[in-house]
Amino acid sequence: QVQLVESGGGLVQAGGSLRLSCATSGRIFSGNTMGWFRQAPGKEREFVAAITWRADSTNYAASAKGRFTITRDNAKNTMYLQMNSLKPEDTAVYYCAVRVGVTIVVFPQGYNYWGQGTQVTVSS
Repeated sequence: QVQLVESGGGLVQAGGSLRLSCATSGRIFSGNTMGWFRQAPGKEREFVAAITWRADSTNYAASAKGRFTITRDNAKNTMYLQMNSLKPEDTAVYYCAVRVGVTIVVFPQGYNYWGQGTQVTVSS
């Protein structure tokens, strides 16, 4: 059974930092692109960042550039999202996802497996 488990969400003040983690099985982690998406209440799920298997390519949403950093540890089958300088508009449920493939796409339909999400709340 495929499982992606996010952790690291929580409540933080504006300007603070959080690091999200996404752990999964090697079977779906290996060789594939992974990404982070988020969904705020009443809004569509939106792309945050993605990283290829060898971490030779990353892509960030404009809202994340310069503040968020996506990384992965292939030995641990884990992906991370370091979020700095958080803003209230970053408040959302954050999801990790696996794309079966080597390219990066920014639309949710391009990803095959999803975690259950972790809540990030940024207070002003």
